[in-house]
Amino acid sequence: MKKRIKLIIAIAVIIATILILYFGVYQNFGPKASTGAKTYTLEVVNDQGETKSYEGRTDAEFLSGIMDELQAEGDFSYEGTDGDYGLYINTVNGLTADYDKDGAYWSIMVNGDYGQYGADSQPVADGDDYQLVYTTGEQ
Repeated sequence: MKKRIKLIIAIAVIIATILILYFGVYQNFGPKASTGAKTYTLEVVNDQGETKSYEGRTDAEFLSGIMDELQAEGDFSYEGTDGDYGLYINTVNGLTADYDKDGAYWSIMVNGDYGQYGADSQPVADGDDYQLVYTTGEQ
């Protein structure tokens, strides 16, 4: 009977040791939360001229990747359609720009200059500042 108790205790100690070692290895070599290599700022300027700013880090190759990441976080939303020139942004944070109705559209600004690409082809570089600006023909 004593041999059996000693055997059970030895097995329990071995199992506990294996679990502790496994946990230690997992903590050191398991998946890590990571931040992106590139910093960015994205500002949304609505039809009233009010600005909402987002800052972060990303590994996204294109602006639409940043927008997707922000949308997944829940404080930012957008909708768009694919066209001949790439992603055309229709709605940002619930505000729809309807060009056919009043000439309004969402313009993309990159480091203070008018963007030359759609959101899905606008390259992301470290430190870039982006703006999505609700724009009408009057501006």
